Amino acid sequence: MKKKRDFIFPLLRISLGWIFLWPFFDKLLGLNFATAPDKSWLLGNSPTSGFLQFATKGPFAGFFQSLIGQTWVDWLFMIGLLLIGLALILGILTKIAAYSGALLLLMMWLAAFPPEHNPFLDEHIIYSLALIGLTKISSTKHLSFAKAWSKTELVKKYSFLE
Repeated sequence: MKKKRDFIFPLLRISLGWIFLWPFFDKLLGLNFATAPDKSWLLGNSPTSGFLQFATKGPFAGFFQSLIGQTWVDWLFMIGLLLIGLALILGILTKIAAYSGALLLLMMWLAAFPPEHNPFLDEHIIYSLALIGLTKISSTKHLSFAKAWSKTELVKKYSFLE
């Protein structure tokens, strides 16, 4: 019988997945939350240029601002948001998704370093730590497709995909 506490970490995994998946849809469709409808990616706008142009600061700002307008950056960012979000929500490829998500968050943290309200700590670091922590906890497999995924021939052949 599953205990109530067995659902805390799966809910954390799903919640973190939503943190990645939601901005994908908002930037893709311009849902008028962080992205205005006339600024959607589907209308040909860059999903990264606003952040890279206006939110970057500190010692790494020059590097990140040099990425403005790079099509490959937009595609990599959007595909990353989509795949990390889906993997975490579905509970498959969670280790790869968690480490990739932590890397993406670390890069966003570096782009805006130092954080506005703290000398070094902000939500990017906290989310990264939570993602890495999820890779160490087996109970995250509840509320997921992990059991079915682990039985596929692909995962049996390449166990790192579990």
